[in-house]
Amino acid sequence: MLEKIIHLDKSLLIFLNGLGSEQWDGFWLGITKPGYWTPLFLLVFYLLQKKIGWKNFGYYVLFTTLLVLLCDQTANLFKFTFERLRPCNDAEIKGIIRIVKESSSFSFFSGHAANSMATTVFTFSLLKQYYKNSYWLFLFPLIFAYSRIYLGLHFPTDILTGYAFGATFGFICYKLYRKYILRNTI
Repeated sequence: MLEKIIHLDKSLLIFLNGLGSEQWDGFWLGITKPGYWTPLFLLVFYLLQKKIGWKNFGYYVLFTTLLVLLCDQTANLFKFTFERLRPCNDAEIKGIIRIVKESSSFSFFSGHAANSMATTVFTFSLLKQYYKNSYWLFLFPLIFAYSRIYLGLHFPTDILTGYAFGATFGFICYKLYRKYILRNTI
């Protein structure tokens, strides 16, 4: 069963990665860097701060920092436990896929996917009561994580597992924030 999942995972990676072309490589290299998302982050921070105030926004930043740290360290723990090679280092497929960026670290699971989904779930959970279109925030983790497949750095299951962990941690973080920070303001 595991072999079948790995085969499907590699086949899906080959397909999704194969959709790319050299003219788009620079774009996707930029997308994979969190710094390029700064204008979006600043807009979301502004909208959130406007609704919850400076004190609660300060706690939001603290919770988000701890959330990213937790997701990142959990992803690293999994990477060093499972030691799954990245697609760009997998001898079976590295000659087939487009390798736009290389990395020598392990692949399972994606810290980019976990962090982006965790922060999005946490932020969305806070914003949804104020902005009906806040679901658009989920484009960030979708595009951000796809860039990892495009570049040849992660398999689809790395992304999906990162999403699952991130969504779980983001939801738990929201519940804790709501219970301990917003308890007197809602």
